[in-house]
Parts: sequence; C-alpha cells; structure tokens
Amino acid sequence: MIEGLTADAARLARGEVSARELVEYSLDRIEHDTLGAFRVTCAEQALDEADQADRWRGRERPPLLGVPVAIKDDTDLAGHITPFGCRGSHQPKTADSEVVRKLRAAGAIIVGKTNTSELGQWPTGETGFGTVRNPWDRERTPGGSSAGSAAAVAAGMVSGAVGSDGAGSLRIPAAWTGLVGLKPQRGRVSIWPHIDSFYGIAVAGPLTRTVEDAALLLDVLTGNHPEDIHRPPAPAEPYRRAVEREPGRLRIALSFRTPFGVPSAVDPEIRSAVLRLANALTDLGHDVFPADPDYGLIGLNFLPRGTAGVADWLEATPDAEPEPATITEAFLGRHFGRRLVPIARRLEPRTARRIGRIFERADVVLTPATARLPLRIGALTGRGWLATGHLAAGACPFCWAWNVLGWPAIGVPAGLSAGGLPIGAQFLGRENDEATLLSLAAQLEAAERWPDRHPADTEKTAHGVA
Repeated sequence: MIEGLTADAARLARGEVSARELVEYSLDRIEHDTLGAFRVTCAEQALDEADQADRWRGRERPPLLGVPVAIKDDTDLAGHITPFGCRGSHQPKTADSEVVRKLRAAGAIIVGKTNTSELGQWPTGETGFGTVRNPWDRERTPGGSSAGSAAAVAAGMVSGAVGSDGAGSLRIPAAWTGLVGLKPQRGRVSIWPHIDSFYGIAVAGPLTRTVEDAALLLDVLTGNHPEDIHRPPAPAEPYRRAVEREPGRLRIALSFRTPFGVPSAVDPEIRSAVLRLANALTDLGHDVFPADPDYGLIGLNFLPRGTAGVADWLEATPDAEPEPATITEAFLGRHFGRRLVPIARRLEPRTARRIGRIFERADVVLTPATARLPLRIGALTGRGWLATGHLAAGACPFCWAWNVLGWPAIGVPAGLSAGGLPIGAQFLGRENDEATLLSLAAQLEAAERWPDRHPADTEKTAHGVA
C-alpha cells in the first residue's frame, strides 16, 4: 500500500517493493476511485518509467526514484491539456512545466493530473470535469482548489501531490482532508512557464501526509527557472534538516481575526480545536498568547490580482467554456482589476511592513485554516458570482492574506469534529522562513500523531502490494 513520500522512497531503496508494484497499486486505486480525484491518468508512461526506475543502477539515488505522485491540472505536462477545471477546446502542451521537470529529475513518477475548481477560484472540488468528493465524507467537498490532489493523497492513491495556492488552495483542502499543505515563499518553487501567476498571489507547493514529506517535496521543487522574476534567497540548508531539528522556544501569536477586518463566525468545534492545539504548543514549551496581525484594507490589494488573473487566463485560452461566475470574474478583471493591479503592487511594501510588525512580538502566527467544517457537495452550485464569493469567503476567510504578502504558511491537522470530519489550523511565517514553520509543525506532529488518522474509505478500498 501507499505510505507516503519518505516511507515509500525508503521501501523502494531497500528493495521491499518495486517501482512497478507501487505504481501498479497507485493506478489500480485510481481506476477504482469513486472520489473523482483525477481528470486524467498517464498509465502507460508511468509504468514505463517505473520499469526504468527498477533498472536504475546509479551511485546516488534520486530522492523520489519510483515514487508515484500527482500534479494539479493547472500544471503543464507535455502531451496533455491544461484546462484548469474549465471545459472547452484545449491544445496539448508541448513542454513540461518546471514543476514537472523537477519531479522527473528527482525520479518521481507522475501517474496523473488531478481535478481542480475552475481557474482555482473556489474552495471546492466541483469542476468542469466532475465533482471531487472527500474521502472522510463523500457528501462533502475535500476543499479547493487543489481538491483532487488532496483527495488522492488522503485516500492513499499516491504518495504525495503538488497543488497550488492563490488564496489558500493548498491549506484549505489540507484542513478538510487531514493533510499537511505547505504554501512556500513566493518564487521558492518556479511556476514556469508562468512568471507571475495571478500577479504574484499564486504559488505551487506540497500536499502530503506528514511534515517530513512536505519538506522532502519542497527540497525537490525548490529552485528557479532562468526567466523567473520572483527569486527569493536560497535556503541555508535542505528543508528536511529543519524537520529533524527542534524549533526551540517560540513566541506564537494566536489569532482568530480574519483579514477582512470584521469578526467571522468560526465554527465552535474549529475554535475549540485550535485552542486545544494552542495548549498543546504551550505544553511543548512555547509561549502562546493572543495577538492579531494588523491587516488593514488588504482586500484592496488582493481582489484586483485575482480578477485580473482570471481575465488573463481566459484571454489566453479563447476556446474555453467558463461558468457564469467565472465570466463575471473575468469581466471585473478586464474593466477594474487590471487598472488597480499597479496600485496594489505599489501598496504591497507598506502592507507588508504593517502586517510584519506582528513579528516584533511573535515568531509564528497560529490561526484556524477555515471558519467552517467541510462544505457539503453542491453548496456553491447555482449561485451567482456575488453569492458564491460571499459563501466561500465566509467559510474560508483566514488564508488569503499571506498570498498577497508572498510569505510562507503551512496548514496542519488540528483534530476531528464530533462527526469525524477533519479540522485544520495554519502557521503563518516571516518572509523566507519556511524552516521555522516546518520545524514547529514536525514537533507538533510528533506529539499529535496525525498521520495515524485515516479516512474509513482508505481502509475499505485498500488492496494491492503490502
């Protein structure tokens, strides 16, 4: 069975399982998938690459040699279309994205592309190619927009997956499926052939079962294409070393304030779970205290980029067939968003200084990842743009500010609701400080043991190699 990136790479290296066996298991799970996680699989190519991995005889073994992974359907894979959840006539891509190139260089085997909500706009898995369901409760969404990637990892179809995050699209599905979702520093992971996706708010990152897996995948993906415009300083050491190191006593600001500047109705079970996590961090020796970042009017910086990004994508894909809410979003982007993006960009340093003052008192900020438990399938169906946005923002108000700043954040499990649904929290970090987030999250994982929790569907349908 699939155990995770680190564990599966180790099993392959020890010869306990072959790459072909592991990939066959993954493809079999996907073939019998009733969650709708994948839009397309790459079975023939994946099996051929598995056989090549089994014949590998080099001196230094690539870190993910023979490990089955998935990519989100906003990522270019040569020979396949990149519809980004939007129906229409799409032309196959002629080249791999930088994310795919790095995965292949690390020996990973891409078994398919996962479903995403249309242009990554909404925190659900209801896409132009079907509905993605949550393995913890099939009547609920796994969250989005990296819905299929989260469902695939949570249900044990792949060892790990790459998603993207423009407003929480990694951290929201991580929260609602019991996973770790890491949003890296802007530019840490190259998104080439894009150089400024959604005007800097969207990044690519890992969705995994464990913090160590997230660090391993981030190590694989870290680095820039020569034409990238966002180029943060290189990490001082591999991120996996941060996971192995104790974080020391940290100052952790606990905040339930949303970036919208108004109180949000946080589900009582979520509030209780995050408070319990705060107590667990105190028990681990950290100084946890209530304090809120000063977000100001950060929404005025975010909305132009999101709407303009949608308009850009649709104009570059003239044969796409978007939904009505997406058409409205693009209209706003063409007529208002693009005019305001330059102003938003000029305001970003001032916004960063204001919000960054929280780090004069704290090393990390702890917040809920979402305000609500996983939404039911169809919660957004049939709504107009305004009603959809209102419901989505009310359910998921906590993540998007760090996309405006471009700073790193990590989503971690915070427990289960009384009904057995996953609850998530997030750690928000300083600019370029993924290492502290990973070290703290790994320490918490050792105490909480969340990788031991699995959705019932995983156990019911698991079969194949041992």
